[in-house]
Amino acid sequence: MSTSSDTPAVTPPAVKLEGITKRFPGVVANHDIRIVIEAGSVHAIVGENGAGKSTLMKILYGMQRPDEGKIYVNGEEVTFRTPGDAIAAGIGMVHQHFMLADNLTVLENIILGAEPAKAGVLDVKGARKRIVQLAGDHGLRVDPDRMVEELGVGDRQRVEILKVLYRGARVLILDEPTAVLVPQEVEELFANLRELKADGLTVIFISHKLDEVLSIADAITVIRRGTTVASVDPGSTTARQLAELMVGSELPTPETRDSTVTDRVVLDVRDATLQGTGAKPLLSDVSFTVHAGEVLGIAGVEGNGQSELIEAIMGLRTLDGGRILLAEEDITAWSTLRRRESGIGYIPEDRHRQGLLLEASLWENRVLGHQTMKPARKGIWVNRAASRKDTERIVREYDVRTPSIDTLALALSGGNQQKLIVGREMSGDPKFLIAAHPTRGVDVGAQAAIWDHLRAARAGGLAVLLISADLDELIGLSDTLHVIYGGRMVARLDPGQVTPEKLGGYMTGAIAEERS
Repeated sequence: MSTSSDTPAVTPPAVKLEGITKRFPGVVANHDIRIVIEAGSVHAIVGENGAGKSTLMKILYGMQRPDEGKIYVNGEEVTFRTPGDAIAAGIGMVHQHFMLADNLTVLENIILGAEPAKAGVLDVKGARKRIVQLAGDHGLRVDPDRMVEELGVGDRQRVEILKVLYRGARVLILDEPTAVLVPQEVEELFANLRELKADGLTVIFISHKLDEVLSIADAITVIRRGTTVASVDPGSTTARQLAELMVGSELPTPETRDSTVTDRVVLDVRDATLQGTGAKPLLSDVSFTVHAGEVLGIAGVEGNGQSELIEAIMGLRTLDGGRILLAEEDITAWSTLRRRESGIGYIPEDRHRQGLLLEASLWENRVLGHQTMKPARKGIWVNRAASRKDTERIVREYDVRTPSIDTLALALSGGNQQKLIVGREMSGDPKFLIAAHPTRGVDVGAQAAIWDHLRAARAGGLAVLLISADLDELIGLSDTLHVIYGGRMVARLDPGQVTPEKLGGYMTGAIAEERS
């Protein structure tokens, strides 16, 4: 006869969310969310932007409090008032936008805010020993003494993960962790996640890249319109089926079939050179042309000169050598405002830092960067009525989901913020558009919409410079493809003949120079 002592102990879920509901004025962000996340697993959460993922993760990390529902960690009900409460319960979060100080070392970043002391003195030796041990135990190679400003994106991410492990996290929330990684770095990250899982840690993986979700997740929860709609076994579903659960339509493709490239050169960059503060130039003799009706893609690991190139074209940096021509007119010495007024649109790589005033309304953000042009300008004043009317048009045509054009930009999901920016920059019939990571951190529905708008603008004769970390997007949308490495253009490739893996090889310097 068996006794209770013969019954094996049941391991409680690492995290259980029961009936989580969160309301904001005019919006129910989460409604009756129910998720069970088993210990020692990678659990993916997918859904459209605006589906409620970010709000849910903020609740789990103590950044917001739910209006209803319960949170259990390791079988115990918990209440989080601050992120410190979540960290104390063993939950850590790695945000999509890394939160590291460039002017500090890896070690200093990891211990910042959790400095160890021995007899009242900072115990650097003890911290170093612990960091090296954590890195070795979990396969996260880092040099504690390197400056963060010297690190690539993959290394920075490992530092962020070590930061939360150093604070004792046993549950890691990773928000869009592969958004800026090339395929080789994604493989390294996934190897790290498998190490963490093998060591008994739990990973909550938020991503829009469905193929990656299927390759790394042990379980998948789909959220749509603020509530959980499905729990999916990765082994018995496809990316297409996941997309249909998320948005009710097929997985979109960036593929562009018919060429619309004309002979008319819109942007001509000649021998652009930027010296920077170090011995190595930020840009060295960069040359290319973009024609009307053409999408010219530039691929490169972040930190290889793309940002500096964008800033030079926008007039935010002064070239040390070379010229920039817009429709055969030399604009090298022009101000940013004059370039904007002459027809340059700009979808920035970081929508929060460069694209929006988060605490301003949507209609005020419509005016941003266009305040001297119609419909925003009327004499010396901002034309509020025309600006509001045009914002309503953008909301309608670009499917920006918002209660009102008076809603603050910070209240919108990332995808809806991005659609507002795209709509703004497509307005006013620009001659040339810089699209820097135009679909970074947006869901498949918003991604498809943005691709459609770019394709339509290209067909209408717009010249587009596309910079993206999404290699499928680059290959699919581009008519011509260049690779930038170490501030130089090192390859010109045919998008119809190159694979993401081969492109990643050029981007990391693993494959030598090639010009077609």
